[in-house]
Amino acid sequence: MSRIEVVSSVLRANQVRAEETRARLDAAGVACVNLISAPGSGKTTLLQKTITALEGIPCAVLVGDLQTTRDAERLAAAGAPVVQINTGRGCHLTADQVAEGLDRLDLSQIQLLFIENVGNMVCPAGVDLGEHRRVALLSVPEGDDKVAKYPTLFQGADLVLLTKVDLLSVLPFAVRQVEEDLARVNTRAPLQQISTLEGTGMDAWLAWLRALVAG
Repeated sequence: MSRIEVVSSVLRANQVRAEETRARLDAAGVACVNLISAPGSGKTTLLQKTITALEGIPCAVLVGDLQTTRDAERLAAAGAPVVQINTGRGCHLTADQVAEGLDRLDLSQIQLLFIENVGNMVCPAGVDLGEHRRVALLSVPEGDDKVAKYPTLFQGADLVLLTKVDLLSVLPFAVRQVEEDLARVNTRAPLQQISTLEGTGMDAWLAWLRALVAG
């Protein structure tokens, strides 16, 4: 019983910190999007293209990784302020880490904040970071069974991006299966197909972000 109480206490403390972060972002007029997915789904490449395309909307990124600053370096080259958060052995970011990352950003110069969470299909799903919207990514190479196998990743999503759809012509992947599985676990999150290589779906993704910033 004591172990359960400790876990509950940790989760409650994280939720309190997340609510404080959300209030801080609201006061600064900053919209925040938390991107969660497996490793290799294309989060960093998507953000590179997005930051470049969102002219007139100043963005920043908090990057979560176990080790290295490689993704952060790529995103900084796209022109956005970037804060790297290395979690060591941690499989997801926490609200405390995000709050500390915000201390290193000038929120008065930002309208849109992206959190690129640690690549993991399980651990980040149940952890609120203070974001306003959660976006789950699933890439075609991962296979069409992932929504059914990892439902918690998709249950809390406000938007699901099916990435690398330029590979649909060469890999066995049933989009209809993903749609059916998503309908069982989350009826409010639209599924958008996107390819950063070919540009497919980018206009819809950018429009969704602009609407979020506009409030």
